[in-house]
Amino acid sequence: MTDKDVPTLYEWAGGTEAFERLTTTFYRTVVKDDLIGPLFAHMDPDHPKYVAMWLSEVFGGPDRYTHERGGYSHMLAHHLGRAISEPQRRRWVNLLMDAADEVGLPDDPEFRAAFAGYIEWGTRLAVHNSQPGATPPPEAPVPHWGWGVAPPYQP
Repeated sequence: MTDKDVPTLYEWAGGTEAFERLTTTFYRTVVKDDLIGPLFAHMDPDHPKYVAMWLSEVFGGPDRYTHERGGYSHMLAHHLGRAISEPQRRRWVNLLMDAADEVGLPDDPEFRAAFAGYIEWGTRLAVHNSQPGATPPPEAPVPHWGWGVAPPYQP
């Protein structure tokens, strides 16, 4: 089997429709949550769709978030100065994993390990980037996550 025969995580998950089901279900729960709901009190009604676009691109799908939403720098702008706490991050992760179960994302260990790996990495980065005085790089590519592949650590 060659690399081109291996489906992307995006394809394995079920494509755009699967990520839209995930984020729609997830944010329906998020807005009612006492801990993280206030972070999303003034959320754009299309926010779940935009997060689905981001996740789709990260996991090997079309680069719509980059071309339609402005890519990494646009996403980063939504986290700057929010002072996201570790308990809030953890709740976000837990609710997303619950939503993944609820909507039937693949539950094989390989997919879920790769999916959870990105969610852990991305949310920890969001916490760091959201703190007062944080100076994350203003420009970077959207990360591309694969089967057991993480970008190198850069302090």
